[in-house]
Amino acid sequence: MTEAFDVAVIGAGPGGYVAAIRAAQLGLKTAVIEREHLGGICLNWGCIPTKALLRTAEVLTLFRHADDFGLKAKDIGFDLAKVVSRSRKVAERLSSGVAYLLKKHKVAVISGTAKVKGRGVVAVTGKDGKPLADLEARHIIIATGARARSLPGLEPDGKLIWTYKEAMVPAETPQSLLVVGSGAIGIEFASFYNALGVAVTVVEILDRILPVEDEEVSAFAKKSFEKQGIKIYTGAKVEKLEKGANSVKATIALKDGKQETQEFSRVILAVGIVGNVENLGLEEQGVKIEKSHILIDEYCRTTAPGIYAIGDVAGPPWLAHKASHEGIICVEKIAGKTGVHPLKVTNIPGCTYSHPQVASIGLTESAAKANGREIKVGRFPYQGNGKAIALGEPEGFVKTIFDAKTGELLGAHMIGAEVTELIQGFGIAKTLESTEAELMEAIFPHPTLSEMMGEAVLDAYGRVIHF
Repeated sequence: MTEAFDVAVIGAGPGGYVAAIRAAQLGLKTAVIEREHLGGICLNWGCIPTKALLRTAEVLTLFRHADDFGLKAKDIGFDLAKVVSRSRKVAERLSSGVAYLLKKHKVAVISGTAKVKGRGVVAVTGKDGKPLADLEARHIIIATGARARSLPGLEPDGKLIWTYKEAMVPAETPQSLLVVGSGAIGIEFASFYNALGVAVTVVEILDRILPVEDEEVSAFAKKSFEKQGIKIYTGAKVEKLEKGANSVKATIALKDGKQETQEFSRVILAVGIVGNVENLGLEEQGVKIEKSHILIDEYCRTTAPGIYAIGDVAGPPWLAHKASHEGIICVEKIAGKTGVHPLKVTNIPGCTYSHPQVASIGLTESAAKANGREIKVGRFPYQGNGKAIALGEPEGFVKTIFDAKTGELLGAHMIGAEVTELIQGFGIAKTLESTEAELMEAIFPHPTLSEMMGEAVLDAYGRVIHF
């Protein structure tokens, strides 16, 4: 079968399927090729099912504090099989939703493995390994995503040493768990399993957990997690894993140069990702790849004419919403729309759905100073907010960073209840290039957690009211 399209998208994750839908909306004849599941890793094995698991952890934690709310709850427990089942059903429901949306917009969906065969040609192979179709496409978008990184001597086996996939569908609750890496993925799993009563240890090679976050947020998070019982080693390295019949011995090199050997029921590797660039025929077409990621310009164009790349395969930040936005930018540029703005990395919010939640956007305080900026910093604690106290969530803070000369909002950093929802307020502010003047004029409803955002702005300028 040979069919001609304006756009062929390889990969139907949050970058690929969004790009395909937007292309169809713009009148471009579009096909999307997916070898596994519509929605990609994010929807099926990442963002969505993990949030379902973390919601379970959140509800379980609330039950355990029922007495604080004047409620009675006895024999609190959980059914792990049902916890996992609910998570999988949530993912399946949304995957079906993506199928519906693609059909609604008349996007051709082809199940198979794609390879760029030549300029403007994509060869698709079926699951049986036989040729399925050759698609002609003036524009080819690579949206193949990424997979978990493996380290020498720490290779996952799917049984004792897990990647995120195995961590989401455990057959039983491990007694103890080692999490290698303390980025968003590692910390979310540490938080989930800790809530289930697992003895969790986190090892981070850098000097602080959540290393991309503001240093104050990282320090607050570490104290909070340790208070919950999570054991954390920073500036440490897992040098060796020795598998036993049903456990793993880990050799950990500590910050002070000493070594410890500890035994764990299971290990989760959360040490980054590797772009899915193999067997796509890209380098033969002149696409430049560095460290498993495709090099692109501000409009997602690769070094080969007519070939584009979006999402995780195109490099950091590795976030679903970044992939979706890149897909829209890429397609609108292809369609010749005017006024298409390149992606501004400092306008991308980042979220970690642990307990407490962490969210941020823009420059950290140290990054702003390193850029030579003269800054004003504001902070407001959760304990000064009426809604936070009423919720029984008085731990956390909101931090804002402004350019002292222009009033530009440079960054915002939060830790505490529902900050993953609150952060978009600052996202809109940054997109609109708001200064402290507009933010001070904004009226925040009372009583809400969002009031802390306004107070953190006021604090940067010596005008805080409620603390």
